[in-house]
Amino acid sequence: MEAGTPRWPEARAQKFRQAAIAYLHVGLLYEASVWVIWQRGLMPPSRGFVGLWLGFGAVIVAFVVWGLWRWQHARFAQLIWLLHALRLPALIGGAFFADTARSIPPAFYLVALFIVLLNLWMLARAAFDV
Repeated sequence: MEAGTPRWPEARAQKFRQAAIAYLHVGLLYEASVWVIWQRGLMPPSRGFVGLWLGFGAVIVAFVVWGLWRWQHARFAQLIWLLHALRLPALIGGAFFADTARSIPPAFYLVALFIVLLNLWMLARAAFDV
């Protein structure tokens, strides 16, 4: 093994830590997006109290980040990858096939699509490359 090259368990742990940090950033962006959408009056009233959504989102993000960092279990990362990949159709639809009556610009969805794809890559490194 070359000098400076991490051994397998250390490299595996590093991938899970990186995936956890990437997911933390995605979670922060989603939380900030909910806040901005609510402030601009773009959240439908039927969605309920914004604090509930922000709190629920924060709990999910904290659980996923903690799980990736602490457990470093491939099946957990694969499940998160799969659930996160379910966001792609809505993001693709909003970015490339946007409804002209929609208040949220297609660029918002395009940036979110890019960020989600980066996060999926980081999750895949941990989940499938062990």
